[in-house]
Amino acid sequence: MAVVFEYRRVFPLDLAFMMKPMNVHIIGATGRSGVALCRSLAADGVQYVPVVRNAAKWQATGLPASPRLADLRSPRTLRKALKEAQVVVSCAHARHAADILDAAPSDVGHFVFLGSTRKFTRWPDAHGLGVLAGEAAFRGSSRVGVMLHPTMIYGAEGEDNVQRLARLLARMPLVPLPGGGQAFVRPIYQGDVTRSLRAAIDTIWHRPETLVLAGGDRLTYADFVRAVARAAGLPPPRIVPLSAGLLRFAAPLTRVVPGIPTIRRAEVQRLLEDKSWGIEPMNRQLGIIPIALADGLARTFAVSTAKVA
Repeated sequence: MAVVFEYRRVFPLDLAFMMKPMNVHIIGATGRSGVALCRSLAADGVQYVPVVRNAAKWQATGLPASPRLADLRSPRTLRKALKEAQVVVSCAHARHAADILDAAPSDVGHFVFLGSTRKFTRWPDAHGLGVLAGEAAFRGSSRVGVMLHPTMIYGAEGEDNVQRLARLLARMPLVPLPGGGQAFVRPIYQGDVTRSLRAAIDTIWHRPETLVLAGGDRLTYADFVRAVARAAGLPPPRIVPLSAGLLRFAAPLTRVVPGIPTIRRAEVQRLLEDKSWGIEPMNRQLGIIPIALADGLARTFAVSTAKVA
């Protein structure tokens, strides 16, 4: 695996660290991004230690690595699971960053946390506030590494962003969107998140950093909806502009209408926010150029079709 440097000065200690095998511990290894990372590492013959709460769920992945059991709410089990770790990767919610930092050995080389761009929302919820708290704990620590903040992830095994939207489009030829869906988005394919995690593991960090992960295309949410419909083999949907207030009022009704996925009021509000972060930082620091949305959607629905068949 290539090692990507943000900092150009390399010391002998850094070179020694690069040359020896890294003992990578992956927290949240049964989550979508965690499983994808473990599959990528296994495919390349890279050793890793999955840290999970549910052994049966890990066994269901079919991956051969022996897990270590830990509960993020139990410092004792977490401390035991992270023993001997040289690199700690957490694909669990970023709210747990403080507990992970406290439980990890003092000589861990660096940390890689998975956060979320939800931290930027003007309508904070428990998810976004948890990310902010985790980032603050990481930045305020004496540890080094990076917290990666991906935009909306699609294409993961079992993900419910694109797939849920496709189910909705199959039932609704008219798609009501606040403001006509003109806010910008930049969804990122799961494979690019995995490549970014791999690159972050191999990078030498010298302080606690944060980095946004975004997809290859910047487009309006309305165009994203059309792209999903096209990839799913559905007719082009008609976008109907509606006021956000009306949609927020109607959102609770989706819980009782059969055949329609539940839409929350906060989701309606966040559709008004631009989420078009640039990809230059992730390219410069991690060497990752994300794939185009059309390619990612084609791969996503090709996998879905294969599973149905």
